[in-house]
Amino acid sequence: MNRLKGKRALITGGSSGIGLETARQFVAEGARVAITGTNAKALEAARAELGNDVLTIQADAGDAAAQKEVAEAVRRAFGGLDAVFVNAGIVDFKPLAQWDEAAFDRSLAVNFKGPFFLLQALLPILANPASIVLNTSINARIGMPNSSIYAASKAALASLVLTLSGELIGRGIRVNAVSPGPIATPLYDKFDMPEADRKALAASIQSQIPAKRFGEPSEVAQAVVFFASDESAFTVGSELVIDGGMSNL
Repeated sequence: MNRLKGKRALITGGSSGIGLETARQFVAEGARVAITGTNAKALEAARAELGNDVLTIQADAGDAAAQKEVAEAVRRAFGGLDAVFVNAGIVDFKPLAQWDEAAFDRSLAVNFKGPFFLLQALLPILANPASIVLNTSINARIGMPNSSIYAASKAALASLVLTLSGELIGRGIRVNAVSPGPIATPLYDKFDMPEADRKALAASIQSQIPAKRFGEPSEVAQAVVFFASDESAFTVGSELVIDGGMSNL
C-alpha cells in the first residue's frame, strides 16, 4: 500500500466520482494529495473523508487564467509535484441543432482549454521524474450520437497525450491517459432531463456494453495509480481504455 509513498499529487475534479475515488486510493498508497473542485461544500466533505492533510482548492476548471492560482496554491503547500491527474470535466449531450456558442465554449473551456493552461502553469513545479495522467473518453472514438462537442473536447485531450509525451519526456515527464467508457458516477444525475429519461438513457448505454454493466470509479482509479507510480516508468504516450469492451463493437 505504499506505491505512491512520498509523492505529491494533484487531482482536478477530486470532490466526486472518479476524482474522489482516485484521491482515496492515492492517499491509501501514501501520496500527499491536493484536489480541486468548484463546489465548496463538496470539497469540504471530501476533505472530511480523505483527511485534513488533503489540500482542497476551489477552482473553475474552465477558467484558463485561474489555473495559475491553482499552481501557486500547490507550490506553496507542496513545493512541487510528482503526479497530476487531469480529471475535471463536464458532459453535455445534445443534437447538433440545439448547440449555441455559449454551451460550445463552456464545454471546450472545461474539458480542454482549462486543462491545457493548467499543465502550462504546473510545468515549473513538476519534478523530474513526474507523471501526468489525462482523463479522456471512448466518446472520442465511437461516434455516439449527440456527443459531438464532448467527443471533440476529449479527442483534443487524447491528442495532447501524444504531442506532450514527445515534448516533455526529455524533461522527465511522462504523459499517459485513461479512457473510460460508462462509469457509475453522479455525472449522469446532472443531465438536464427527466428522471425517467435518464434511466432510459442508462439502460440504453448499458445494453451496448459487452460486460453488461457500468464500470466502477475504483476500476479507473486503479489505472491512474499505476500511471502515477514508478511501476509505469517505461510507459509513455499510452491511452488505457477502460470500457467493458464497448469501443470494440
